[in-house]
Amino acid sequence: MSGEAGVTVIGNLTADPELRFTGSGTAVARFTIASSPRAFDARAGQGSDGDTVFVAATAWRATAEHAAASLTKGMRVIATGTLKSRSFTTQAGEDCTVAELEVEDIGPSLRRRTAQVTRTGPGPEQDEEHPPDRFALSPREYGDDDAWFGLAANPTGRINVPAPDTEPAL
Repeated sequence: MSGEAGVTVIGNLTADPELRFTGSGTAVARFTIASSPRAFDARAGQGSDGDTVFVAATAWRATAEHAAASLTKGMRVIATGTLKSRSFTTQAGEDCTVAELEVEDIGPSLRRRTAQVTRTGPGPEQDEEHPPDRFALSPREYGDDDAWFGLAANPTGRINVPAPDTEPAL
């Protein structure tokens, strides 16, 4: 994932997320987030909106289904993901390239509302990109006689964590 442009967009949905399914049955939701920067005008003594940026966004799999079930037009959301470019040809035959936000996480902003979260299933997140068992520990690269890491240095093989009110052993 190095080199990708990670972004966070905060704004309002311009319409309800549109949920569809690919030919293989994968859920995909498309929606647009309108983000307007707010600035304080000291002369006028009030805030004013800057130019609105409309960000096309796409969510996949469970995130797509959850967004479609939970989010509605006008709702202020916080979305994180990566910017992706997509090229296509219009009906008029023109080649176009657009930047879209591929959403990794999205949820309602709690600035002016509350939310009640419902877990959709037991265990780890269904769309977890790197499940914990994917990163196995590397094999041990030292022997039991190693002065720093072997049995002589730590006969029990355990890490002894001192209680918060005691000093660590030297």
